[in-house]
Amino acid sequence: MRQQLARAIDGALEATVLPSFSSIGYHVRRRLFHWTELSEYGLEGRVVLVTGATSGLGRAAAEQLARSGANVILLGRDADRTHRVADELTASTGSGSIDTVIADMGDFDAVRLAAATIRERHDRVDVLIHNAGTLAAERSFAPDGSEVTVASQLLGPFLLTGLLLDLLVRSAPARVITVSSGGMYTASLSVTALEGGTSDDETTAPFDGAKEYARVKRAQVTLNELWANRVPAQHVVFQAMHPGWVDTPGLRESLPAFRRIIAPILRTPAQGIDTISWLTSDDGAPLAHSGRFWHDRRPRSAHRLPSSRRAETFEERERLWALCTRRTNWNGLSE
Repeated sequence: MRQQLARAIDGALEATVLPSFSSIGYHVRRRLFHWTELSEYGLEGRVVLVTGATSGLGRAAAEQLARSGANVILLGRDADRTHRVADELTASTGSGSIDTVIADMGDFDAVRLAAATIRERHDRVDVLIHNAGTLAAERSFAPDGSEVTVASQLLGPFLLTGLLLDLLVRSAPARVITVSSGGMYTASLSVTALEGGTSDDETTAPFDGAKEYARVKRAQVTLNELWANRVPAQHVVFQAMHPGWVDTPGLRESLPAFRRIIAPILRTPAQGIDTISWLTSDDGAPLAHSGRFWHDRRPRSAHRLPSSRRAETFEERERLWALCTRRTNWNGLSE
């Protein structure tokens, strides 16, 4: 009866947006389901790669995982900043196992070099956390000509996953975790939209960074499912999640008005990374399901609007996979 009541309350929260995504949802669910404290998990011997690890959720996750004993690899695009954060995390956690790799996730040559560096230094990767990403204010382009949000948050992570797949399989059951956003609920999967706006096009339409971000976050969640369909779960488990509304530097810079309105109920970074760390650490439910979308330690529907569900056809999903392989020149699982 108690569990039924807890699930009913959780379902009522999930049917809303503001309570569910805010700190209210975090506190209520933590008590309802008696969450295991992250400090109780031990990750000694596990190699965890975190992209976008120099601020916000990525830095908070890297610190928590280092405290749990993981060998953490920080992947950042600014060398000075990444090395400084590594030094700070070493001092704050006492960990002697924090490595750094430098790459802009939107530069595919840099991603290939980063993967090669990781392979030289490590013979396994237990967890790959795709966290890098910002909401762009203006249209700009990656070296391959793709719009930078698409390149850095969809194509680059796809390529890195592919290049490290054998190291992940060597650590079976390994995990790949994609940090998406609740904003993806507002978008439908559209490969045409993702393909549009390259530097070769004469783009005259005004750029809407929030819409582009939501489209890419939707595609991330779909791609998570496609990886899970292609790679056996006993080798690698693929998960996507959204952290709710978290008070991060990215939110302050990209959506300052929104932040001011809901500031009293924003989640702290520690609350925002709870499910990331739990998916990394727990050997129960996270390993029993592959391809799921999570929020507050429970699998959630990837759709809230009928329009987004209708758009997610088999053909459109396969077009997404084809886009990723074509743009990155990584030919799927045949490499």
